Amino acid sequence: MLMSIAAVVAGLVILVWSADRFVEGAAAVAHKLGVSHLIIGITVVGFGTSVPEILVSIMAVLEGIPDIAIGNALGSNIANIGLILGLTALLVPVPVASGLMRAEYPMLAVATLVLVACLYDLQLTWFEGVILVVLLLATMGLMIRMHRRAGDMDEVDEIDESISMRAAWGWVMVGLLLLVGSSRLLVWGASNIALELGVSELVVGLTIVAVGTSLPELAASLASLKKSAPDLAVGNVIGSNLFNSLAVVGIPPMLGPFSVDSHVLTRDLPVMVALTIALFLMSSLPHAKTVYLTRLKGLILLLAFAGYQGYLYYEAALEVSGVAG
Repeated sequence: MLMSIAAVVAGLVILVWSADRFVEGAAAVAHKLGVSHLIIGITVVGFGTSVPEILVSIMAVLEGIPDIAIGNALGSNIANIGLILGLTALLVPVPVASGLMRAEYPMLAVATLVLVACLYDLQLTWFEGVILVVLLLATMGLMIRMHRRAGDMDEVDEIDESISMRAAWGWVMVGLLLLVGSSRLLVWGASNIALELGVSELVVGLTIVAVGTSLPELAASLASLKKSAPDLAVGNVIGSNLFNSLAVVGIPPMLGPFSVDSHVLTRDLPVMVALTIALFLMSSLPHAKTVYLTRLKGLILLLAFAGYQGYLYYEAALEVSGVAG
């Protein structure tokens, strides 16, 4: 058990660090190739915070443990809204840009509906994976078009102007290799923990793996507070949840179809949808010039996340006691 726990901890630490190096290198390469900061921000950097989830899900499917992949995707979306936005708003009230609710949120809503439709029969096929990935590409194209029209060409913090092209490619390759290795180590440790504790791999994916792979989003949200730009937190979460719903769930079935645990439909998917709707309601109060995710709203989101995690652990304890009995 200790070796499995060590593998999970080491895997998470290396995964988060290598994802950061990979994004930094990829952004520098794109910049030196003449790609605009807008496109880098939406594609490379936006994709970057979901790299851990994507790699972990791919490795889980290749290892024959698809429940970890699905738990990772849904659990990360739940953690992003409940834990990360909840904690951020609890620390500092977060202003929500009205444009975000008019543009990016509807995209997330569509992605969520398509995801629900794909998971409804508890099967993920190759064709459904293609649909999700194509929708992701269409969404990214639409986002780039909208931001261009709005004249949004801000600088991207992740671009290091001083890094050489050779060094940038070096970070891309090193980051990718470490991402693959650490995600495999994490999946191995997580599956062993599930086996040794007698709980389902889905629960491990929804808890340990999901919260761990959401660390980049937590870091991004806390960094936005440090830079006195808390409004970035909501945008980071919506973007990350878009990637999780479309790429993290969409890519694995393209490697081979698989079935989904029934608890996903009756427990986890409803929680994810409910939190997504709650975020919209909390961010769309009428007759207000500036809507805030207040400390009270943050506390509600955080308590919802804690309640969900508590219920998962309660179910896992019943499962273990049932096996033991």
